[in-house]
Amino acid sequence: MGISVLVLLFAVVIAGFLVVGIYNGLVTARNGYKNAFAQIDVQLNRRYDLIPNLVETAKGYMAHERETLEAVIQARAAAVSGLKAASANPGDANAMAQLANADQGLTGALSRLMVVSEAYPDLKANQNMMQLSEELTSTENRVAFARQAYNDSVMAYNNKREVFPSNILAGMFNFVAASLLEITEPVKREAPKVSF
Repeated sequence: MGISVLVLLFAVVIAGFLVVGIYNGLVTARNGYKNAFAQIDVQLNRRYDLIPNLVETAKGYMAHERETLEAVIQARAAAVSGLKAASANPGDANAMAQLANADQGLTGALSRLMVVSEAYPDLKANQNMMQLSEELTSTENRVAFARQAYNDSVMAYNNKREVFPSNILAGMFNFVAASLLEITEPVKREAPKVSF
């Protein structure tokens, strides 16, 4: 009887370590994708901070394009709101969709601004405008890399929570699936053209 109790106790201890290891792995993966989203948050905030400077610089040259400038400002406000919602709950499908749609609206408004600005040669030659457009382009690249890192982290987390035996613990401890930050339409995949 003593040996069977020891074997049972040993099996319980091994099972306990397995459960703790799986749980800790799920927590680590969840924290990983939340950290990856924080990097997107940093880059998008940088992008959103550049836009008012871009609009202010363009204002002096584009007095007759008030509607275009206001569209950029409104799109930026919507994008900031979408980012706040996504930051509050990274991985939530609705928050990710809201962010993707708002960011697409901003990208469209910026593209229209760039097209309109082509008609203003003095604006294109403005040193401040050239520097801002270069920073914006650089930031767009950083956002793309951060989005890829986030999506990779979400994929790793979702894989970890779906494989056996992790899926049992994920269900017990409410580890819900995380959503990718996807841009589904081909037009949305293009970075805004920023050239002056």
